[in-house]
Amino acid sequence: MRFVRVGTLDEPDRLPPDIHIFAASKQPWVVLPAGTPAVPEYYDRATYWPAASLARRKVLLAKIAAASTAPNPG
Repeated sequence: MRFVRVGTLDEPDRLPPDIHIFAASKQPWVVLPAGTPAVPEYYDRATYWPAASLARRKVLLAKIAAASTAPNPG
């Protein structure tokens, strides 16, 4: 699993934000668009992530945990 900062992409406008985080520390001249959630700090993923995304994350984390505890064959 990787997170990519949209601002680093060639066409960041093609992926508008799902949520604005750390809104409490934004500059006063930054205007956040209506209709997109904004939270003061970081968000609770259980509140904002879709159920399917949470399920995929749970499976992935279980696989990572299993791989890190598996005996090394070499």
